[in-house]
Amino acid sequence: MDPRMCCAPAAVDRPAVVSPEIRARGTHGVEQRSVPAQTFRMGDHHGDDRHGDGETPVHEVTLGAFRIDATTVTNEDFAAFVADSGYVTEAERYGFSAVFHSAVAADRADIMGPAGGAPWWYGVRGADWAHPGGRRSSLEGLADHPVVHVTWHDAAAYCAWTGRRLPTEAEWECAARGGADGERYPWGDGLSSDWLCNIWQGAFPRHNSGADGWVTTAPVRSYRPNAYGLWQPVGNVWEWCADWWDRDYYSVSPAIGPAGPATGEQRVMRGGSYLCHESYCNRYRNSARSANTPDSSTGNTGFRTVG
Repeated sequence: MDPRMCCAPAAVDRPAVVSPEIRARGTHGVEQRSVPAQTFRMGDHHGDDRHGDGETPVHEVTLGAFRIDATTVTNEDFAAFVADSGYVTEAERYGFSAVFHSAVAADRADIMGPAGGAPWWYGVRGADWAHPGGRRSSLEGLADHPVVHVTWHDAAAYCAWTGRRLPTEAEWECAARGGADGERYPWGDGLSSDWLCNIWQGAFPRHNSGADGWVTTAPVRSYRPNAYGLWQPVGNVWEWCADWWDRDYYSVSPAIGPAGPATGEQRVMRGGSYLCHESYCNRYRNSARSANTPDSSTGNTGFRTVG
């Protein structure tokens, strides 16, 4: 959800970006996993793309070897970046971010109202990466949870500080598949009562039973990793990718090292989140695609890096 759907962003008197003299000086604390060079079949093999997100045609993609974070970047990791660089996220500069209705922890005066077309989302003043539910929330007990309320620009700033980058959409899908070509999920083709990812359980959007263990974000090392050692590439939080979004990109995508369109208005997100449910959003799959504007900030979007 674009935060500007709620109201105009509020400016603050602090720097918007990491200053050049402190770029690429931070220590990235997330453990790495190696993805071997390979050719894999990218896209929806099962006819699940009912949203028209452009998951077809299935096409062969060849990638060189690369290394990717085993987990999404955590609150602890992001806090170290902010402390060293003085970076101010876009949610902090706007003065608000998007919070799912049942996760709001704020005074009534801070709740700006529901988003058009998605009334379960509220613009909440004071919601940001350090206050994920609003001013009445904190990161207490959430150090090992994924950082959220980060825009694509925020994620790119963290990457600049560590000398890393966001994965391309093709790299992300290749890593999520874990070498299992054509399967729906990182672990195979089916869900089971032995929960393997953090998604919505119950009747969306009013009742989440938490049967999979969590109602909002889970610690980044919950459930079990895929065959390449990646934890939770699907579920938990959406993950920003480097690419500009184009629903029809797969029909013109190059076969070797695709990096997305040259320009666009939105950036790709992958993996789904703790809010995904079959009745509304079945995007907790290897091939599922979505996008948002690069200045959008929500309580269910984070990132992992490559380098």
